[in-house]
Amino acid sequence: MFMDDIAGVRVLYTGDYSREEDCHLCAAEILQFSLYFSSKKMAKTITRLAENTPEVGETVSGFLVKKAFTYQIMTLDDLHVFSQLSTENISQRINIAYSGAFGVLKHRLKQIFESVESLPDEESEGPAFHVHERLTVKYESEKHISLHWRSDPISDMVSDSVIISILLILILITSYC
Repeated sequence: MFMDDIAGVRVLYTGDYSREEDCHLCAAEILQFSLYFSSKKMAKTITRLAENTPEVGETVSGFLVKKAFTYQIMTLDDLHVFSQLSTENISQRINIAYSGAFGVLKHRLKQIFESVESLPDEESEGPAFHVHERLTVKYESEKHISLHWRSDPISDMVSDSVIISILLILILITSYC
């Protein structure tokens, strides 16, 4: 359907592109109407969240899942039961070619980041340290280091900035040699 002006008269055109005769209505014959929609949305708590009724103003913490036109709030443990979603933890590792001194790298990263702490040797097979308790930098050999972290938005951001910092340190080392 669409409105068209034919010879100064507004006409509503309704055609279904079939072989039937098209129907034309003058604008005066068209009834005006209004639709009102409620902007209220309701979410149901299910599983363990539904065991205790929250008080008015109390915060309910969980995952909001929209399925068709309904909203449900559920815990992470129940996500795979009531939806087709699943959760996984992703551990990431990257190896970077680094032939500089590991102590220099740690010193430079301490200048950039607030929290750089050494790991005891019994936790790692060689020298290693944590950056912001989210990222582990390990000395693998004279030719490379490795970075390990569990993937989440903050850890990914920290790892990206550490990788850029390491690459900038490599650029500085090679430019002075």
